[in-house]
Amino acid sequence: MKEISISGKKREALGKKASKALRKEGLVPCNLYGEERVDGKPVALAFASPFSELRKLIYTPHIYVVKINIDGTDHTAVLKEIQFHPVTDAPLHVDFYEVNDQKPITIGIPVKLVGLAQGVRDGGRMNLSIRKINVTAPYQQIPEHLDVDVTALRIGKSIKVGQLSYEGLELATGKDVVVCSVKMTRNANASAASDDTDASADAAAEAESK
Repeated sequence: MKEISISGKKREALGKKASKALRKEGLVPCNLYGEERVDGKPVALAFASPFSELRKLIYTPHIYVVKINIDGTDHTAVLKEIQFHPVTDAPLHVDFYEVNDQKPITIGIPVKLVGLAQGVRDGGRMNLSIRKINVTAPYQQIPEHLDVDVTALRIGKSIKVGQLSYEGLELATGKDVVVCSVKMTRNANASAASDDTDASADAAAEAESK
């Protein structure tokens, strides 16, 4: 995984009014969730980080390990959730999950299709059903993306999560979930019909010659 660093300051005042004031200053309210729990619920370290630093983390398809320096103390985390404004799409709140070397994490990894599917060569259309697959592993072993070889995939066929495997990773998404498939198109259907017609004509001509 790629690494990115951001800075933060602890938030003393909480609530909507305080969060709104922070955003006016160019800061984004954040929470860092770690191992600490109270009554079974994770305890959050509330802090604020400059939007100018978070921008490169939020608006990217890449998965990052985030080094967060909060008031001089370093934390290692991964992005957990982002809340966006429904109209402006500006980030309202960001949650992080603290990670360590011992405990595996579960995180969604982008799917990357590799190769040109045979079904697409035959006129079909590739359909990507899910953009991420959840995996469980120590954060150091988490890749930037999961390669899925589609070269042999034909029209009407699909690849499911259960058909995939990656060294050092446990796939947490259901085995029956379809990752991608090749759909029939009008062109492919017409081409297949034309091939059938040609084959029938050839067979008829061969029969007459006998």
